[in-house]
Amino acid sequence: MNLADLFDLTLKGASGGTALEYGGQEWTFGALEANSNRLAHHLKTIGFESGDRLAVYLTNCVELIEAYLACVKLGLVFTPINALYREWEIGHILADAEPRAILTNGALSSYLPSSQRVLLVEELARRCREQSTERPLCPATGDSIAVLVYTSGTTGRPKGAALTHDNLAINALTLNTCWRLAARDRMLLALPLFHINGLANGLHTWLTAGFRLRLLERFRKETILDEFMDFRPTFFFGVPTMYTRLLDAPAGVARKIGEPMRLFVSGSAPLPSDTLERFRQLYGHAILERYGMTETLGITANPYFGDRRPGTVGKSLPGISVRLSEGEQSEVLVKGPTVFAGYWRDDQATNAAFTPDGYFQTGDIAERSVDGYYALRGRRSDLIISGGFNIYPQEIENLLKKQVGVWDAVVVGDPDPVRGERPVAYVVADSNVRLDAGALRKVCQENLASYKTPRDFRFVQDLPRNALGKIQRGQLRALDNTR
Repeated sequence: MNLADLFDLTLKGASGGTALEYGGQEWTFGALEANSNRLAHHLKTIGFESGDRLAVYLTNCVELIEAYLACVKLGLVFTPINALYREWEIGHILADAEPRAILTNGALSSYLPSSQRVLLVEELARRCREQSTERPLCPATGDSIAVLVYTSGTTGRPKGAALTHDNLAINALTLNTCWRLAARDRMLLALPLFHINGLANGLHTWLTAGFRLRLLERFRKETILDEFMDFRPTFFFGVPTMYTRLLDAPAGVARKIGEPMRLFVSGSAPLPSDTLERFRQLYGHAILERYGMTETLGITANPYFGDRRPGTVGKSLPGISVRLSEGEQSEVLVKGPTVFAGYWRDDQATNAAFTPDGYFQTGDIAERSVDGYYALRGRRSDLIISGGFNIYPQEIENLLKKQVGVWDAVVVGDPDPVRGERPVAYVVADSNVRLDAGALRKVCQENLASYKTPRDFRFVQDLPRNALGKIQRGQLRALDNTR
């Protein structure tokens, strides 16, 4: 079975029902089926064959969804590109993936290399108008590569993670089961579809469960409360920065938003415990925190029924084997049917990523409780070694974020001639609050081992993040020149 077979549960089985809202318009599952079939036939007429890559460089829109469905139906490899990337960043992906063409729009096309074949969404409707609405024969199997997603490159140049039809299908069915997603639900989706979180967890649960989806081009803090109040969703999948913004809602509005809601889920970055508790008090819901990666899809999640434990990402999902490499606090290792097929055209990186017995090495450091809950402590690559002591930045960051007036904080290692490295904190203050470095230093000294106390507190206006709110630690040094 391939994804096209699985999506037929909604594309054909619920063809007349309203599937999608975007920009004030509505589409049925039947309309998405017909439009994507037309596009698939058009791509075939211009030379696309099974296994070819179609790069897609778009913000959230209906055309992106139809392009994804067309790729699935032809056995093409959908290759999304971050819409915030520009020519230098895009160039590496294009050179590595070698797509037959890039689908984009007129506004973004100027950032693409002139030598690249470009398909403009503004022209596709006209070009596809006379194509057949019949489903083309899909040659893909469960083991065929469906999506090629490039990692954020926090440890070097981005690598293409090859995800199969089976990887994506099993992940979607697992989430639908664990979170009880069904046709009765209504999802408000503001996550970018060029990222695996929005694509695999948002789009795929929708296409398999068949609920109603309102897609937003992006999360806008100025209008998000109005979107909730107007659409009245039962399910929302966000990231920590979104939930932090939602804490600004008036209490009455938050309660009204919470009334029809069944589940708020957070992923992609650690959710501060105080955010979870403040959100519970304001909206009347305990956010369900989960954990996954581009290369593995879903790994763990807090339970739908049971203890959603603050500061943890829950227990391993069904069918996923998770273990720690050694000791009480060590690297998370993962094996299961959602783990990717490998890095695109990079056997060396693929082999290095797995243990001899087949576990993927995530690079994330975690602790496991006696009853199976995992708590993430940071990235292996973020580890600071000071005077022979290991320091995990997240521990210090969590303490700083609990302090009055601290909006955000990140800790990195600075070179030190004696200790090798010393932790340094970059801190963003709440608006209209003036923070004192001495007070923050005292808090750290009173609550942490002496070697964990940052030697410097650098106050900045904002922290560099990617599209899903993850800190880009490699860009922090540039902030020193703008303070």
